[in-house]
Amino acid sequence: MPTSTSEAVRVAVLADSDTRWKWGALTARRIAPSTSVELSGFLLRGRATPTARQLAEVGVSADELREVTGNEFLRVMRDGSYDIVVLALVGGGVQAMLHGLAALGREQRPVVVTGYVGVVYEKLSDGLLLRHGADVVLANSRHDAARFRAVYEGVGADAGSVTEAALPFLGGAPYRPEEGRDTVVFAVQPSVPESRADRAYLLRRLVEHARLHPEREVLLKLRSKPGEHTTHLEEIPYQKLAEKLPGGLPPNFRPVYGNMGEVLDRTDLLVTVSSTAALEALHRRIPTAVLTDLGVREALGNHHFLGSGLLASWDRLDGGHRPTPDAEWLSRQGVAADSSYESAFDEARKRVAELLLLPRLPAIAPYYTPATAPGYLPGLLARHHLAPDGTPLAGAAPKTEATGVRRMVRDTVRRAARGAYRHGVQRVAPVIRRMGEL
Repeated sequence: MPTSTSEAVRVAVLADSDTRWKWGALTARRIAPSTSVELSGFLLRGRATPTARQLAEVGVSADELREVTGNEFLRVMRDGSYDIVVLALVGGGVQAMLHGLAALGREQRPVVVTGYVGVVYEKLSDGLLLRHGADVVLANSRHDAARFRAVYEGVGADAGSVTEAALPFLGGAPYRPEEGRDTVVFAVQPSVPESRADRAYLLRRLVEHARLHPEREVLLKLRSKPGEHTTHLEEIPYQKLAEKLPGGLPPNFRPVYGNMGEVLDRTDLLVTVSSTAALEALHRRIPTAVLTDLGVREALGNHHFLGSGLLASWDRLDGGHRPTPDAEWLSRQGVAADSSYESAFDEARKRVAELLLLPRLPAIAPYYTPATAPGYLPGLLARHHLAPDGTPLAGAAPKTEATGVRRMVRDTVRRAARGAYRHGVQRVAPVIRRMGEL
């Protein structure tokens, strides 16, 4: 373990999507109690493993970055030497890795950190209990920290791991209007809303807004290209819907990809249903609207913005309305654009430093065990090829690492299989569902 803030802290980040890689890597750099960090990135092999294009768009580098299975990652943890491990995964993945790390039985183990990549608006109890057992469970705001502790205390679990921080990717230059520039950006979400009709409605209203305001540049900010996956599945990409829009697209409307921070640099109004992009915009004091057209509902996540002053419909936005955010709500959500943001990570950095100084960390003790959740945990671990005690299932034993032509063939087959899976999700599955509704 490092003995001073001048020594390099060795951090491993395991992520299962592009957005979680961004969150995990940036979090690692912000909470490491040293100015020098050796960052090793591991991308969990699965449906959402990011493509090279997605990684380039995220723009977060590491000293090394490779794709692994869960058991391959655990073998690295068994044989390697890291000070901190950041688990940037869905809840089930975090729980599996916690049990897998505990089963290694190492006397000296890394500090384990986890958290959420954005707004926590669904599966609060489920997601939190699956993250219990990490040394540090990061909350992105004062509001979230209070909710997290209440969940743990409500089941009699230790809530000492909950640590208040902030989203690590907030930043950028404060909003400055420019003469002659008037840009509206709609930040899409892969799975919100879910239905084709709702997504088509939002696209139609965005295009109508562009037609009503020909002097305005209207951008559709896309998360991924068809065939790519992010944190959530996107069965009905907006770009596919746009191709079939009657009447075509107006000249002042266009879809854009790229880093969200760079898009926000030229944004004068950010519109979304419930995307974390709203928090990024608010942090920079960019005018922001959260749509109510489809209702204010838990399924949409826009209920998270109750009391924010941001809720508005397309009708109001078409008429020139610009929401004014509530200052107290902003403060509770950790998006205040002042010096308090940089200090938001002090508590997490201090806690990690204290844990690193311990001669030996306590054993990893998740709330879920074969005794507390015998009907839930074994199946969850099995999906990650782990036995109920966290050890690899039979057949998940280490194999000789493929090299040369064998590795090229293996990687080609994996890419083809992933492409076929994504085609099935985006093309075949929706057709089957529609046929079932006839």
